[in-house]
Amino acid sequence: MPLSLNVSANEALSGIFGSISLTSWICLLLPQLITNYKAKSAEGLSMGFLAIWLFGDIANLSGALVTGIAPTATTLAAYFCFSDLVLIMQCLYYNTINARRARQRTRSTGTEASEDSPLLRPRRRSSTGLPGSQRRNSTRHEESGFDPITRIVTGEDETPDSNPWLHNSLSLAAVYIVGALGWFVSYKVGAWDKPEEPDVPTTASPVAIVGMVLGYLSALCYLCARIPQILKNYREKSCEGLALLFFLLSLSGNLTYGASVFSYSQEPDYIIKAIPWLLGSLGTMVEDCIIFYQFRIYSPERQAKPNGTA
Repeated sequence: MPLSLNVSANEALSGIFGSISLTSWICLLLPQLITNYKAKSAEGLSMGFLAIWLFGDIANLSGALVTGIAPTATTLAAYFCFSDLVLIMQCLYYNTINARRARQRTRSTGTEASEDSPLLRPRRRSSTGLPGSQRRNSTRHEESGFDPITRIVTGEDETPDSNPWLHNSLSLAAVYIVGALGWFVSYKVGAWDKPEEPDVPTTASPVAIVGMVLGYLSALCYLCARIPQILKNYREKSCEGLALLFFLLSLSGNLTYGASVFSYSQEPDYIIKAIPWLLGSLGTMVEDCIIFYQFRIYSPERQAKPNGTA
């Protein structure tokens, strides 16, 4: 059955990729938010990573609005800013609360924290919550001790995930299916019908130039954002506190986001306008792969082996 005359094949393909990307970004927050909530801590995340990421998303949204890039790209850019703020607020909350508790405990004892202080808790080797997540211990776990009933009620299971990569791959497959179905549903209800072609500025217009500058600025921020997180993981020789699925969804979102932008049109003028968005989304995939490698070499099982050998 052919598509409606109001939707070309390129627009349909762009819409499907964009819907999958949007689904990835909608789900992106959940693994890390749940990991932070269970740990009652956001120590695993670099605030520099989140701050640069937010700045890049703001520039991305501004450039998308000015340039008239694919509608899905503009929608995603707006959601990026919202999701960044949610995660940053949660991290600031836990960092503030934990710092305040640390100061109160220090004042109550009258001495500085030492290795025997309750502030230093033994790290857990198991991954809890979502598959592939590694996190620091929480105060609630210490209070619950080893009571199995309490652990079940609070969701703290000591059993490690035997195959997190497989489980996370299945989660990604579900995201792709839901995203594709979401586009077809929106198409059937007429969400993609458009009465007229929108005005798009040419690449030589001042508006397009401003949009390009903002686009390249956002791409630069995206490429630099993960560097603080990679360095933090390297210094601590740990990915504890990070959810593997968080970065897998980021990789999937960036891949389909770039595919959405590219498949929308292959006209030279449009490709030139889209270069910064393609660079920002596809370029960060390399850095995501570095973080995946860190997940592997800094895994508790690998660290437990003599000399860190495989």
